[in-house]
Amino acid sequence: MSNLLVLPILIPLATAVILIFLKEKIRLQRVISALSGLLNILIAVLLVTRVHSEGIQTLQMGGWLPPYGIVFVGDMFAVLLVMMASIVSFAILCYSFSSIGEQRERFYYYTFFQFLLVGVYGSFLTGDIFNLFVFFEVMLISSYALISLGGTKLQLRETSKYLLINIVSSTLFVAAVAYLYAAVGTLNMAHLSQRIAEAGQGGVLNVIAVLFLIVFSLKAGLFLFFWLPGSYSAPPAAVRALFGALLTKVGLYAIIRTFTLLFVNDPGFTHDWIAWMAAATMILGSLGAVAYKDIPRILNYNIIISVGFVAFGLAAGTADSMNGAVFYLLHDMLAKGLMFILGGMIISAAGTDRLGNMGGMIRKYPLLGWMFFILALALVGIPPLSGFAGKIMILRGALSEGMLTLSLIGLGSSFMVLFSLMKVFRLAFWGNEPKEEQPKVSLKAASAVAAGLLLLVIAMGIGAEVVYTYVSQAGDVLASPALYIEAIMKE
Repeated sequence: MSNLLVLPILIPLATAVILIFLKEKIRLQRVISALSGLLNILIAVLLVTRVHSEGIQTLQMGGWLPPYGIVFVGDMFAVLLVMMASIVSFAILCYSFSSIGEQRERFYYYTFFQFLLVGVYGSFLTGDIFNLFVFFEVMLISSYALISLGGTKLQLRETSKYLLINIVSSTLFVAAVAYLYAAVGTLNMAHLSQRIAEAGQGGVLNVIAVLFLIVFSLKAGLFLFFWLPGSYSAPPAAVRALFGALLTKVGLYAIIRTFTLLFVNDPGFTHDWIAWMAAATMILGSLGAVAYKDIPRILNYNIIISVGFVAFGLAAGTADSMNGAVFYLLHDMLAKGLMFILGGMIISAAGTDRLGNMGGMIRKYPLLGWMFFILALALVGIPPLSGFAGKIMILRGALSEGMLTLSLIGLGSSFMVLFSLMKVFRLAFWGNEPKEEQPKVSLKAASAVAAGLLLLVIAMGIGAEVVYTYVSQAGDVLASPALYIEAIMKE
């Protein structure tokens, strides 16, 4: 039992409540938020260390024995995601200090930021399917506030679309949980796994599995992503970075957890669905990334491509591909946070988000240009950067299962990522400057944040062997649900 498990949830929750009473004290809000972020990183690192040395950690709230009561579970997969989310959210928070603007800061920006983190961390650590829904809702309600904060015409239009699609998905989520409870009579994930195996997955349970897949795919942007490019283009760059780095990853986490723990007895049915959705997501995401000429949509479609690639790893279902999916998911949280920060810096420096109105920025902002170039190579999967190890493991696992077509689509999507990001690099940083020259803006604070994340991207690639020792421990639990079940039900 580990009381540490609940701290990543309690710390941002307490911070958010405190910040409500500091509406006009912007500097104090920043200091408290930063200290909270640093403390959460420390707790997350301690959790990873403890899980690595002692195994899966559990916490039964109120002392109720499983499968009754509320349970939090920290296996290596969950705590690695908590740690990476803590690091990336802290970097985005620091970027917000110089980019979000006092007007938004005065209207509870940091409060909603912290409440969103409560939902993210809770989703990773809960061991109960209904509480997963609760934490999803905490995260989504906070995101509704963040996406609309500022009240521009674009934000209000896209917020209504974002709100509608998430209300639909949340309604389906409640229905799926109700049907599952009616079928097997429990909500504890470990107990659900046992009951579904006893009942024999098929018939109505496969229908429920597909319903969960639809719900989580809507939230992750897997195939059903039509709402994402426009909605994620509306808010400021810091909010886009937060959404791109964390929100879709929570949906992916839910898909991976559900289809490696609960619905594991008929992979010929469920994983075929996931494979087709992954292929369609990578293809359509690639088309969108190369078609548009404004930075927000190009970056948003790159989110969609990576979602498809992680789902591809799950669909392959081998030890290699699952390890690769975990590694790539960690890389993608880090890289996507950095990508949106750099994208926001480019837009701020150019005074526009349209590539046709940019050019020659490498003369004024060489550091920004070369950071973006290195990140593009990492996102494509060029060694020794962080994107390489995860991609190569996913492809190796898929090819060992004879999934040649899906592997070629995955490789092709990587080339489309390269093409779309090199288009940004070429049009924004090279060629002639626009006739109406923009005054040079200070990017020192944002550059420091971006440089820190870029160093982590490089370090994660160079130290891939060290990272793999933790990733493989996460992959072992995903490949052997009995390890997760035993850790919870033994109590």
